[in-house]
Amino acid sequence: MANQNTFPYQTALIIGAGVGISASLARAFSQAGVKVGLVARDPSKLESLASQTKASVFSADASQPTAVAQLFTDVDAHLGEPDVVVYNAAARVPGSIAELDPAVVRDALAITAFGGFLAVQQAAKRMLPRGHGAILLTGASASVKGFPRSSSFAMGKFALRGLAQSAARELGPKGIHVAHFIIDGAVRSPRRPDPQENPDSALNPDSIAQTYLDVLRQPRDAWSFEVELRPWVEPF
Repeated sequence: MANQNTFPYQTALIIGAGVGISASLARAFSQAGVKVGLVARDPSKLESLASQTKASVFSADASQPTAVAQLFTDVDAHLGEPDVVVYNAAARVPGSIAELDPAVVRDALAITAFGGFLAVQQAAKRMLPRGHGAILLTGASASVKGFPRSSSFAMGKFALRGLAQSAARELGPKGIHVAHFIIDGAVRSPRRPDPQENPDSALNPDSIAQTYLDVLRQPRDAWSFEVELRPWVEPF
């Protein structure tokens, strides 16, 4: 990992923190000398990760405008204005279209998509005056292809990708790097190890985090907007 003198950002806020990608990101940022803020509805689940990374922990409902505005105010006071914001929150409601509860789907969309907008809006308000910053949005296979019994997740991730495209075109020329990551495959975890008969068929979250940091190191005359990540053994 790069040290603080070579990494172009100082403070990172990860919204939707937990195990997997966000935990690996927190560790990668910490190793790069970046101050880290972790956000979850239940911050007690982040105690171990916060201890490992010396991160500050915040609690917020990412789907509520007032809560997100207060979150950023709290982060400003405790860490300073973040110059990297990662939106990693999402909600899955699997089920048949004919049987899904509309209220539950609405709530899922509020977390996956509307919460992304709230985070991007608050980040932009802080980054625009400085002409510097980065906003990273975590997508999925569902960002570009809908699967059976996954309509609510596809709607949310399609919307998040649209937000990312619009934000990149608006904010990029003003010095803010917006990037969307399509995580096209299962992410490896203790609960989801690679099957013995198909090794390397899941993505290593540490490798995903490395890609996020590589994108953040890009010079602005060659910024990536979207990166797809998938296991090397997948035949597309």
